[in-house]
Amino acid sequence: MQAIEITQPGAADVLRLTSRPIPRPGPGEVLIKVAASGVNRPDVFQRLGSYAPPPGASDLPGLEVAGVLVEGDFGDENPFALKQGDEVCALLAGGGYAEYAVAPLLQCLPVPKSLTLLEAAALPENYFTVWSNVFDRGRLGTTAEGTPESLLVQGGSSGIGVTAIQLAHALGHPVFATAGNADKCAACEKLGAHAINYREQDFADVVKKLTGGRGVDVILDMVAGNYVSRELELLTDDGRLVFIATLGGKLVEIDAALIMRRRLTLTGSTLRARSVPFKAALARQLHAHVWPLLESGKVKPIIYKLFPAGDAAKAHALMESSEHIGKIMLEW
Repeated sequence: MQAIEITQPGAADVLRLTSRPIPRPGPGEVLIKVAASGVNRPDVFQRLGSYAPPPGASDLPGLEVAGVLVEGDFGDENPFALKQGDEVCALLAGGGYAEYAVAPLLQCLPVPKSLTLLEAAALPENYFTVWSNVFDRGRLGTTAEGTPESLLVQGGSSGIGVTAIQLAHALGHPVFATAGNADKCAACEKLGAHAINYREQDFADVVKKLTGGRGVDVILDMVAGNYVSRELELLTDDGRLVFIATLGGKLVEIDAALIMRRRLTLTGSTLRARSVPFKAALARQLHAHVWPLLESGKVKPIIYKLFPAGDAAKAHALMESSEHIGKIMLEW
């Protein structure tokens, strides 16, 4: 099969189209003939040498694919009754930049009705991440008064960002989002958020004014760094700050007394190294709560640009430019 490998840590041009043996599925695993692969920020970190695959995972980058089930172990634990020949999308721990990929059966989901394989390949990494962090860890729900809680998304035009905005908005939550230019802000507004250009305005001041001083219940933060002190001030009492990346720096100074006084929760997670049972539980939640929204058109994958798989280096260069709005994809 053809695959994209990282020849050595470095810039985007270290990605190379190569030939590899087709991987073989083990117990509880299936082989997928890949139609499309998603490009994600962790792929860039892996290419740079700062995010190694978990033990046992493929050295090839790629955390999500969609395609057709070729063979594998379709044993007793098969919650979606998947079988050979079915179209699926899957979350991987690695190996997605290839014509064939192995995935745990329990991390495969049927392609939502009305979506293409390309669109389905844009789902797993972002939707698993958002559901786990916003709705599980962040517990976005209802206030004590019974009204929908509010969400602030830092980096609203990213793949994660457009997913979080859409899901929260579709479920009735007020959403705010930051973005870096007028076009990105317009895209966030179109998806249901009140957008703030962080280059021109202080997001905390704007959200405070828009909420009459109340602030927000949950913040999904990909930045950290100097954002954190303002985020803590912006949270409501009992608010939750959820970290999923540290693009602005991992070391911060916090006011512990403020956290105690306001009963704030700081949490966060990474997904790649979590266990198959953990990811399987997320897959079942997505199928129950999010797949109907996708099939009804209330939420949808936002694809910014599609590259032939051989142009993976160009896809990574675009990712690092941060010019995109939504997903960057590779097609096989």
